[in-house]
Amino acid sequence: MVTDVFGKAILAYHSGESQGQIHTYSSLEEEDRIPVSYLFRDFDDMPLLEQTALGICRGKVLDIGCGAGSHSLYLSGKGLEVTSIDLSPGAVEVSRKRGLTDVVQADFWQFTGGKFDTLLLLMNGIGIVGQIDRMPQFLNKAKKLLNPGGQIVFDSSDIIYMFDEGDIPDLEERYYGEVVFQIAYRDLKSDPFPWLYLDFKRLEKIGMESGFHVELVRKGDHFDYLAKLIPMEY
Repeated sequence: MVTDVFGKAILAYHSGESQGQIHTYSSLEEEDRIPVSYLFRDFDDMPLLEQTALGICRGKVLDIGCGAGSHSLYLSGKGLEVTSIDLSPGAVEVSRKRGLTDVVQADFWQFTGGKFDTLLLLMNGIGIVGQIDRMPQFLNKAKKLLNPGGQIVFDSSDIIYMFDEGDIPDLEERYYGEVVFQIAYRDLKSDPFPWLYLDFKRLEKIGMESGFHVELVRKGDHFDYLAKLIPMEY
């Protein structure tokens, strides 16, 4: 996202623009709007899956795709050591301004900043994988960032409910959870980028094949879920 749409929106809100909205457009022919204020929510305003995820974080935490820093701020306030990373320069700037002290502008795939006890990806942060065939690559990268006994914690959704039965793509051609997004704020619009929604059964299969224990921590109200993965050798 060359224009850093998320970052510009987050910076504007932090500077006093309270009514801004991020527009999302997807290959599912869905258009949606996200109030920028949602990225600044407190713990009490977070969905139950996010609250549960934050409650099971332990040790040294890597918050991947930290956005405006709301999850990292909560964990830091609970006394956990948190490193927050995001591709967006604007998000990193605001996270620092909000009080986080260990924030890095970085791509997860290239990040080598130490070892952690929890890798956290919320708001369907696993979407950064983009395509289901890249999940083993993601899990192998994650292993390199985990301390012994470490965990990956993330939420996702099974978006099969969005398709009529005859419209579900053939798995040999494309997994139905692979979506292409664009986002816009004011007169800025991002380039298209791939995003992955992963159903739990496929996560469980891929995770086990990649050497992970896979646990369904909690189901949400609408096809969403919270998962925890721990490497089997630990």
